Amino acid sequence: MSLFKLKPACKDYLWGGHKLVEKYNIEYEGEICAEAWTLSCHRDGESKIADGIFADLTLSELIEKEGKEILGKNCMKYQDFPILIKLIDAKKALSIQVHPDDEYALKNENQYGKTEMWLVLEAEDGAFLYQGFEKEITKQEFESRIKDNTLTEVLHKEYVKPGDVIFIKPGMLHSIGEGILLAEIQQNSNVTYRIYDYGRVGADGKPRQLHIKQSVDVTRLERPEKFVPSKNHLVECEFFCVDRIEVEDNSTFEDVADETSFVSLLVTDGNGTITQGDETITIKKGNSLFIAANSGTYCLNGKLSIIKTIVP
Repeated sequence: MSLFKLKPACKDYLWGGHKLVEKYNIEYEGEICAEAWTLSCHRDGESKIADGIFADLTLSELIEKEGKEILGKNCMKYQDFPILIKLIDAKKALSIQVHPDDEYALKNENQYGKTEMWLVLEAEDGAFLYQGFEKEITKQEFESRIKDNTLTEVLHKEYVKPGDVIFIKPGMLHSIGEGILLAEIQQNSNVTYRIYDYGRVGADGKPRQLHIKQSVDVTRLERPEKFVPSKNHLVECEFFCVDRIEVEDNSTFEDVADETSFVSLLVTDGNGTITQGDETITIKKGNSLFIAANSGTYCLNGKLSIIKTIVP
């Protein structure tokens, strides 16, 4: 068996909505489903195998049982599972935050840093996110604006629409804005330094923790270069390679899971089937699939929009 449908780990962060349950077929009983970790071996929330003989095993347990070879040759250089994929529903704006690089994170957090990308799936009229600064500022001004709550005055607003791709390197300040739903592909890390949180309080009634010193240490005080993906080859970096697959109505798309990497497929719209060998699985919007490395040809049928991710 080499084809697995996954169940996500879900997060009820205070800024989230309920669209992932209502529109993306995520099974979750809580009032808020802010994030669905659709491909995860992270200790803060693991995906599980949805059905079959390995049902309810975590993805980590599956890898341990079947052997690390199912991840592919390109993953052998990593001690841990290399990536994490999420669906994120921002009913309200997320905190303004930054992620460290590997060197800083390993030294200070005993985790990897975080390079990530976003593919916008839904955006309300006028929705925007923050990414970097309108122009380069000094560290002194950065610290001063954090203290006097004027940081947003110097941040770069990026207005977004469905289909937009944002690539965020470590050290780039960012925040997902209100009314945006997106897919995130990132390094397997949960290290986030919160810079500003609009004065909100957590479930315990206390302001959420900020990480000012760490943020000042790692933030690049500059405006980002505009990232322009090609039509279907969205991002290729050291940690992940992401492509968009469009299967037209009642047509077939054929691809191969070779020896280099496992394949992650996240269905962002439509429904259909995936077949590998003598196994066929029905898939629909919001479903996540893990295909073992070196398992050969798989075929997609139906009308589907899919994000394919491999480790380069």
